[in-house]
Amino acid sequence: MKLNITLKIFIGMTLGIIVGFILNKTYQDNPDSLNSASTYLNLLSKIFLRMIKMIIGPLIFSILTVGIAKLGDFKLVGRIGAKTLGYFYFATLLSLLTGLISVNILRPGKMMQIPLPNAGAETGIEVKKMTMENFITHLFPQSFFEALATNEILQIVVFSVFFGIATAAIGDHGKIIIKGLDAVSEVMFKIVSYVMGFAPYGVFGAVAAVIAQKGLGILGGYLYLIICFFATLAFFILVVLPTICLVAKVPYWKLLAYVKDALFLSFSTASSEASMPLQIEQLKKFGVSERIVSFVLPLGYSFNLDGSMMYMTFAVGFIAQAYGIELTIAQQVTMMLTLLITSKGIAGVPRASLVVIAGTMSMFNLPAEGLILLFAVDWLLDMGRSATSVAGNAVAAAVVAKWEGELTLEKI
Repeated sequence: MKLNITLKIFIGMTLGIIVGFILNKTYQDNPDSLNSASTYLNLLSKIFLRMIKMIIGPLIFSILTVGIAKLGDFKLVGRIGAKTLGYFYFATLLSLLTGLISVNILRPGKMMQIPLPNAGAETGIEVKKMTMENFITHLFPQSFFEALATNEILQIVVFSVFFGIATAAIGDHGKIIIKGLDAVSEVMFKIVSYVMGFAPYGVFGAVAAVIAQKGLGILGGYLYLIICFFATLAFFILVVLPTICLVAKVPYWKLLAYVKDALFLSFSTASSEASMPLQIEQLKKFGVSERIVSFVLPLGYSFNLDGSMMYMTFAVGFIAQAYGIELTIAQQVTMMLTLLITSKGIAGVPRASLVVIAGTMSMFNLPAEGLILLFAVDWLLDMGRSATSVAGNAVAAAVVAKWEGELTLEKI
């Protein structure tokens, strides 16, 4: 019996939980040995994620350039781009609103009795001012090769758009480049199939390392928060996204069946980026045209992280509740509208969600050390929000393809 990738990843995650739990119990009185074991286990995860990052830049550049060059019309590119960004902002508003409503109804900060951090405690998170100026200047690469080297997805997308339009504009000479990049994309997808073979080992290492360090006991004190946040994510995946697809006339549950492997991979590695190559392949099989997938999906990983957006409003509300600070309706609406604009500037920032949450807390004079309340379970919550973002981007690609008449459901 040949195991599919989902089952392999599930086995890797299960073994990771077991091994991590055993290590945590065995070496709980010997932190040096525990740290050493965790470091070696985490190597598997680091190798896998580095291999994913190795292929993302060339893959995006090749498929996006070819897709845009085949469009051959600047106005058409602009129209698809406008529809895509319009959908992203609509979905972002829905996800921010979902997180805000949920934290007000479930009130995890009030229900949980967690000791508050000492005043002035160091969080280790640098608070960055979120401005449109920073975001806009970050869009345009100083060097394409620098963007490739640092995996700046948004900058790679911008350069690819210019390169694709210019390639189409030079006519027959450009066809040679298109043919060459077409071959490059095929090679990159072949490499993807090799890298995916290592995915279960990467998942095993990531989960085992975290459980060994944190232990399962820490989940007890945060159980209500975890249940509340995952219920919010489930509501978005099972109610909000299907409603969008119903209006757009996209078969949501069939779409979910196609991208389930990508969702599970992102959940188990806590990285939405890890599943991007796999998701591109599955969306094409679902029936989304290659040029729509290659245009919408890379943009989605900078503009349409639904899980992270929900986390931002939910987490700020949770911290305010934990400190007994009641944010007014006006303050909450201001926070949501501010995040709607400024959160787009954090693509590529390490621990991006926590950075934005810290910046938002400073706007409303919430205690900076309150961020420490999230550290114990952020790794687990990140698993859920990564998978949700993958589902959101799959819907985005399918909806834009439907609007453009490039969703061929006959393939299903």
